[in-house]
Amino acid sequence: MTRVIVMLYGVFCYALGLASILYAVGFTTGLLVPKAVDTGVEIALIKATTIDVLLVSLFAAQHSLMARQSFKSWWTRFVPKSIERSTYVMFSSFALTTMLWQWRPISGVVWSVNDPTLAATITALSLFGWLLVVASTFLINHFELFGLQQVTSHLLGRAMPSPRFGTPLFYKLVRHPLYLGLIVAFWAAPSMTVGHLLFVVLNTAYILVGIMLEERDLTALFGDEYRRYRARVPKLIAIHSEGARPATIHASAMSGAPSPRARQTRTPQAQAI
Repeated sequence: MTRVIVMLYGVFCYALGLASILYAVGFTTGLLVPKAVDTGVEIALIKATTIDVLLVSLFAAQHSLMARQSFKSWWTRFVPKSIERSTYVMFSSFALTTMLWQWRPISGVVWSVNDPTLAATITALSLFGWLLVVASTFLINHFELFGLQQVTSHLLGRAMPSPRFGTPLFYKLVRHPLYLGLIVAFWAAPSMTVGHLLFVVLNTAYILVGIMLEERDLTALFGDEYRRYRARVPKLIAIHSEGARPATIHASAMSGAPSPRARQTRTPQAQAI
C-alpha cells in the first residue's frame, strides 16, 4: 500500500469507530437515534434472548480475540503493522453496529423513575459515564487507541515509540476508568426494561472478563511494575487507604522526549484494549 492510501484507510476506520461509539451513546440513552435499546419489533422471549446473547457474544469474541498479543503476532503476518490497529477498529465498529442494529427489545419494566428532575439527573449521570470513557481514551492516547497515530507515523516515515508505563490523572485513582465509565453509562438509566437490563448485564459481564484478560496481558508486558500498580490502585472503585500511595507517571511523551503532559503518555490500557 502507498503511504497515502494507508493514511486514508486509517482516517476512514477512525471515523467509523467514532460514529459507532456515538450511536452507542444514543442507543443506550434513547437520545437522538432511530433505534434504541427498547425500540423495534418484539418477538418471542426465548428467541429474542437467544439473539441478544449471541450478538453480545459475537462482539465480545471479536473485541477480545483481536486485542490479544498472540492474535496480533499471527494477524500481522498478513496485515501490515501500520494498519493493524485501524483494522481492529473497523472490525470492532462492524461488530458493535451489528449488535446495536439487530438487538431485539424485550418488554417488561424493571424500574422506572417518574420524577422528571430525577430522571434527567440519572440521564446526565449516564452521559457523564460516556464522557469519562472519552476522557480516558485521551489519557491513554486517543489517536493511538483508534489507529490514527500508527498510520500518521507510517505516512511520515517515523517508527512508533516503544510502550512505556504511565498512570495519568484518573489512572491514579482506579486502574480502569474507561471501563468504569462504561458501567456507569450502562446502569444509569431512568427507565430499565427487561431487554435493557439484559443488555447491561451481558455487557457488564463482558467488561469484567475483558479486564481479567487485559490485566493478564499488561502483567506480561510490564511485569513487576504493573503488579505493584495493581497492588496499590483499585480496579474500578476508588477506595482511599492510609497506606496507599498514589501511582506516578513512568511514561515519556509519544515523541520520545520527556514531557509532563499526562495525555501524551502511554498508559497500561493503551497496550491491551
